[in-house]
Amino acid sequence: MAIVKANGIDIAYEIEGTGPPLLLVMGLGGQLTDWPAEMVERLAEHFTVVRFDNRDIGLSTHLAAAPPTRLDFFKAIVRPAWVDAPYDLSVMADDAAALLDALNLDQVHVAGMSMGGMIAQTLAIDHPAKIDSLCSIMSNTGNPRTGRPTPRVLAHLARQGQDPTKEAAIERTLDLFAMVCGADWDRARGEQQLRASLARSFNPAGVLRQSLAIAVSPERTAGLRRLQLPSLVIHGLDDTLVRPSGGVATAEAIADSRLLMFPRMGHDLPQTRHEEIVDAIVANASRAHLLV
Repeated sequence: MAIVKANGIDIAYEIEGTGPPLLLVMGLGGQLTDWPAEMVERLAEHFTVVRFDNRDIGLSTHLAAAPPTRLDFFKAIVRPAWVDAPYDLSVMADDAAALLDALNLDQVHVAGMSMGGMIAQTLAIDHPAKIDSLCSIMSNTGNPRTGRPTPRVLAHLARQGQDPTKEAAIERTLDLFAMVCGADWDRARGEQQLRASLARSFNPAGVLRQSLAIAVSPERTAGLRRLQLPSLVIHGLDDTLVRPSGGVATAEAIADSRLLMFPRMGHDLPQTRHEEIVDAIVANASRAHLLV
């Protein structure tokens, strides 16, 4: 693990494997270590895999800005301009672009999950010359009419406290995972990974600021329609956090994109699907060379 200064912050990252570079972008509150190790190992057989901690999480810079309140989130839903958010998804995409510059990587394939998919989409829209192919996993376009959580999941999220202890965060997160992950999610493995992550870094205020970044960011549909690159959209049919309509809308917005939807997969990357997901990412990246 190394740290580099990029876009005015410290960004923690890891690199492994050989081949064309692949940037992996993690989702809300997730750290670079939350990518399943088996999946990263498979990807590293085909790519030079670059993982990093987004701002406000893991070992990257934690901002000093006060965490948003419930009122801030309400304002963001009604009119995002009413909220003075410390950053949005475009800034987080700029972080990723600056990391690539710092690592002397001119062009990469990019894959992101959940919020990471939103960042990957924004990176492709804002920095198209840097991206050879895009894979958006369990994400959406920012259109509030698609990819909405189920009412039960929304109610659970609304009950969450603003400043949990580490143990409370573990129990609350596992309860959420049980609701949003698919039938192949393994609770024991999930808890082991979660405890390892929170031992590495615990910053609930950062998760709230990342959440606000999603809430204040504009819809990406128009930008996605301008993309001209090989694109793959992956979604779980059991996803109750970002419902499958989010993946469908993403695939519909990007010309010539490919949509892959898995049964028994929810808002997670189950071990039963790692091989298929890796194969799909490799196949999508190979399309970039065919288009040259």
